[in-house]
Amino acid sequence: MTKPTQATQVEIYDQTYSVRAAADPEYIHDLAEFVDRKMREVAHEAATVDATKIAILAALNIADDYYQYRIRLSEGDPARVARRATRLVERLDEILGSSPGGDPARTGDESIGALRGA
Repeated sequence: MTKPTQATQVEIYDQTYSVRAAADPEYIHDLAEFVDRKMREVAHEAATVDATKIAILAALNIADDYYQYRIRLSEGDPARVARRATRLVERLDEILGSSPGGDPARTGDESIGALRGA
């Protein structure tokens, strides 16, 4: 069963809008505040006062943020990948016993992408 829609009044860039959605009104207000903030950021930097142009530029900025976020997700978080790689190398060191030089491998001395004992 779907949640019934309700109208929520929001203000974006000094204009009032009635948004009909099944989402929580507080969430709708948060979205409107986000869009308003993006539009004001664009207006501060842009050479235009045309609200439609500002809205389009804000939408492009939001779309760029979204696409960059998707790219980061698809590539994986580099810090998370580095931590995972370090744990895997440490585990291999435990299994193999020690590095080729006879000393146990030390963690944290290598740069990302470098093999221990190489």
